[in-house]
Amino acid sequence: MYFDPIHPHIHVEYYVLTCSLSAINSPALGFQNSLERKVEVKRRETESIEGKKKKKSSVKMEVDRYLSRIGFEGPSGVPSLELLRSVHTCHLLSVPFEDLTVHSGGQVKLDLPVLYDKVVNQRRGGFCFENNSLFYWLLTQLGFQVTVLSGQVKNSITSCYGPPFDHLIIMVNLEGKRWLCDVGFGAAGFSAPLSLDTCGPQEQGHRVYRLRRIDDVHFLEWQKEENRGEDGDWTEIYKFTLEPRRLEDFAEMCQYHQSSPSSIFFCKSLCTVLRPGGRVSYIGRRLITTRFPSEATGGGLETTTRELEDEEIPAVLAENFGIVLQSPLIPKDDTITPPPVVY
Repeated sequence: MYFDPIHPHIHVEYYVLTCSLSAINSPALGFQNSLERKVEVKRRETESIEGKKKKKSSVKMEVDRYLSRIGFEGPSGVPSLELLRSVHTCHLLSVPFEDLTVHSGGQVKLDLPVLYDKVVNQRRGGFCFENNSLFYWLLTQLGFQVTVLSGQVKNSITSCYGPPFDHLIIMVNLEGKRWLCDVGFGAAGFSAPLSLDTCGPQEQGHRVYRLRRIDDVHFLEWQKEENRGEDGDWTEIYKFTLEPRRLEDFAEMCQYHQSSPSSIFFCKSLCTVLRPGGRVSYIGRRLITTRFPSEATGGGLETTTRELEDEEIPAVLAENFGIVLQSPLIPKDDTITPPPVVY
């Protein structure tokens, strides 16, 4: 769900809930079971107003305007792997991963027309629930067969996972093959869809990822900013199953991340976007520029940090991310309260 911009391999998660696969069936999983029961109750409640929901979601997307927003140029009339890869990468290069709404007097709600207005018309970004929800809508409008999935991000410090619905991801079924899409993760995220039909290494630039499977649980892994082949050291990023979910299933966790002192999105104002050959990130009162390994960097990862005064931040956001906020930003870089270890 989030990255450390200085040490991109470190992910900060806020609920510490499960430390091993063997714990999945443990009776100690009271919180997880409770959360899933709440989701099921919510699902049943929404059935009575399903007609209203469908009417609301029937608002048409201006697909050409969305594609222009992400800088995509090319044919989009027929779903194809080339189209999927292109819009995925274009999205990451154009739409920031950010939580600035939380720190400028607003509140994030999972309402597709509202998210469309924010990202496309206002040229903003969002965190996973926003960016991946909107990308899901775009893909359906382009004719892809899309399924929303729930991810649980691994905390690399505690080696524990977050709860269900902590991270929203997407699966696309195309010509008999399955692809994992995620345009809302941050620094460790992959730039192009990953195949769910192989457990072998999948290279992307200087990085390498793989999708390992144990029973019905899939694990996204990478080798951080290295590629040492199949026998290299693999680090888990998040896990998930292929059980279909609804966007409204994520409402409770979306609210949590905006209000809990154990969530980085509440504790720190942040914004990051992928760039060709690197990444630029704002957090608190710092601007961090990362250049990926290349001949120009001597083969290593190169990071520079610029300290910011409060009055500089609006111009920095406009210049580096194209973001102009409608309300004043209150920069924040508080210490995150460790979450309770439930199990």
